[in-house]
Amino acid sequence: MDRVLITGGAGFIGSNVALKLIAKGYEVTVLDSLSEQIHGVNPEETSPLYRNVKDKVNFIKGDVNSREDWMKALEGVSYVIHLAAETGTGQSMYEIKKYVDTNIGGTALLLDILTNTKHSVKRVVVAESRAIYGEGKYRCLKCGDVYPLERKDEDMQKGDFECKCPKCGGPVELVATTEDSAIHPSSVYGIAKQVQGQLVHLVCKSIGVESVSFRYQNVYGPGQSLSNPYTGILSIFSTRIKNGNGLNIFEDGKETRDFVYIDDIVDATILGMEVPEANGHVFNIGTGVATDVLTVAQTLCEKYGIQVPIVVSGNYRLGDIRHNYADITLARNILGFEPKWDFSAGIGEFCKWVDGQAVQKDNYDASIAEMKAKGLYK
Repeated sequence: MDRVLITGGAGFIGSNVALKLIAKGYEVTVLDSLSEQIHGVNPEETSPLYRNVKDKVNFIKGDVNSREDWMKALEGVSYVIHLAAETGTGQSMYEIKKYVDTNIGGTALLLDILTNTKHSVKRVVVAESRAIYGEGKYRCLKCGDVYPLERKDEDMQKGDFECKCPKCGGPVELVATTEDSAIHPSSVYGIAKQVQGQLVHLVCKSIGVESVSFRYQNVYGPGQSLSNPYTGILSIFSTRIKNGNGLNIFEDGKETRDFVYIDDIVDATILGMEVPEANGHVFNIGTGVATDVLTVAQTLCEKYGIQVPIVVSGNYRLGDIRHNYADITLARNILGFEPKWDFSAGIGEFCKWVDGQAVQKDNYDASIAEMKAKGLYK
């Protein structure tokens, strides 16, 4: 059976992909830096994701910015699933070099090696993100399909959070975002993810290596970090609720996301590796359903049986998008992908898992203070 390299393979998505591939009979190599923000100071004790895979894979603790680590990790590999990345829209707006170096630089180094050295890689699968769409796709009654620009600070200061038509300035209606929608990210993270995908498709095609990229929506499920305050609204809210702390709902609480369960992400990713017809394609992976943030907060309190104050504050973060949900028609047609988990079932499983975990330290206020200091939180 072929050997698969998963970068970031001790992370939330990567570790779950690794375990599924092992169950299917693949040999798996994992390259992961075991970032303290995700795995804690001592991963052997603080990272169940790492412990789940470390003895089942060829584990290499290394950095995607290291040529030596890449060379070691690529030995005998047929497929690369490149998930290693700095994640977090808000944090990317002030840790710019870190995000660009890792997400773009690490990918460039992989492609440089594939271009200039002998290897056995047949296909590269890379994680892009729904963040590359910025505000996504909308419909204006006057102008048709449009792609709103980043929302203005002065509008949001007045409590006007909805997107406007970029052509006539009128109201717009949200529609599902297709893969051929305009690419206009509103964060450094989104730009870095856009470039990652473009580099992989461009270079791989030129050197005869197959390529597939995924624009994941908001991924959640058992095993995700409950202590990282920069990513994952379900984790952030859960940790605050478990600590008895109130929830500050940004904007007016009506902002929406497409929440997709980890098992569906794993299935789609492996299909992207295995299905021959996937070569050269970009796929949205989500549920195709938008859920608003206030509903998320209320559902979590209900599932945990813990009522904490929920305040719709009108605060906002520069770089955040208002809405986005995926059109997954292409993944259905080419990959045969069909999400098995709706939000109600998935959040139930997630909350059951959280109930079995030790209550984590709530670092959220510190992350907000950091953003305030940078002028990104209003």
